[in-house]
Amino acid sequence: MNGAVPARGAAVAVAVTAVLLLTGCGSEQAGPAAGGTRTGGGPSSVTADPLCPSGEPRYGAAPTDDPSAGTVPRPPRNTPASPASPASPMSRRSLPLPTGTAAARDGVRITALTALVDGSGQESRSSAEGHTRDGEHSGIDDRTRDDGRSRDRHGCTPALFSADFAVTNHEPSAMTYTVTLGFLSSSGGAVGTAERTVVGVGPGRTVRSAAELGAVPGDPPAVAGVSIMKVRGVPAAEAPANGDGPCPASGVRLYADQGDAAMGLRVVGLHLENCGPGTYRLDGRPRLRILDADRKPVTGVSIVRGEDIATGTGADGTPRPLALHPGERALAVLTWRNTTQAGTAVEAPYVRVWPAPGARPVLVTPELDLGTTGKLGVGPWKRVEDTGR
Repeated sequence: MNGAVPARGAAVAVAVTAVLLLTGCGSEQAGPAAGGTRTGGGPSSVTADPLCPSGEPRYGAAPTDDPSAGTVPRPPRNTPASPASPASPMSRRSLPLPTGTAAARDGVRITALTALVDGSGQESRSSAEGHTRDGEHSGIDDRTRDDGRSRDRHGCTPALFSADFAVTNHEPSAMTYTVTLGFLSSSGGAVGTAERTVVGVGPGRTVRSAAELGAVPGDPPAVAGVSIMKVRGVPAAEAPANGDGPCPASGVRLYADQGDAAMGLRVVGLHLENCGPGTYRLDGRPRLRILDADRKPVTGVSIVRGEDIATGTGADGTPRPLALHPGERALAVLTWRNTTQAGTAVEAPYVRVWPAPGARPVLVTPELDLGTTGKLGVGPWKRVEDTGR
């Protein structure tokens, strides 16, 4: 379904709070089609530290393309901070690989699962040691994070567990993939999740990457396994772009945030920034097309005004023309309910967004769980004042 809807009511700007705890993530660029991508994903009970930092040798080089997933080399080792850096008592211990769909799904295959262990062979329960994932010194200084864990000179915290994976593009064009992994205990229970985005994988190519799980609050069990929870792929030409990447050729960055959920009401923001040299004009609401897990159009869902779903979400208000100067931003809010009654519930991970008539579309993944309501509310574009956030 697609199209905009007529307006009614007065504009109400209401901040959406109580954002879900979500996974941290990193991104890797696999080809020239890459651009900035959204980092974030599905709900999680913990937050995984990102792969840090993207410019370092650890994962700094572009991932290796190879037509065979079985022959992709491992990421490069980190370099000691200085020749005088002491040898590390920490090392990496391989854990058993999963089997079946836990190990391979939607073009992604787990290739390694490892734990950071100390000299006695026990998993490290602290992120305070100044060592990299290969047991080499990382140059961590004596600064500490707000949560008491030490951090290195880049403000990043070492991981406790990591999973390597290979992603193969079976599509005819370059794709950007976001992979969510679940780290499991020996009983199969969830310990935490981590997300990784691999950008611009060429058709027929395989790229190797990794996702890492940092310290988990409380006293969780040790990780004993890993599972591929979710794989989302969008054409690289339609990939979302946030402030972490270069300005797309369209001159605008557009992405969906991680959303909010309460009492069956869902709210996700579409964020747009004019990163180009000229004025970017918006008028009304974005045009949307809802897509299923195979990126096929979903029928039987009406796109309505945001206030027809709920008020006070930021999705209500009267559409007004906007002229965004370079650096200015706008927000449009999607809202829906996941009520399930008679009929088949609609699960639609993807939404194709045209921010303005004639604009290049962007494919975002708000993970719509529309139940049997048959409705998705969309609010008008509203200017976002620069608050320094």
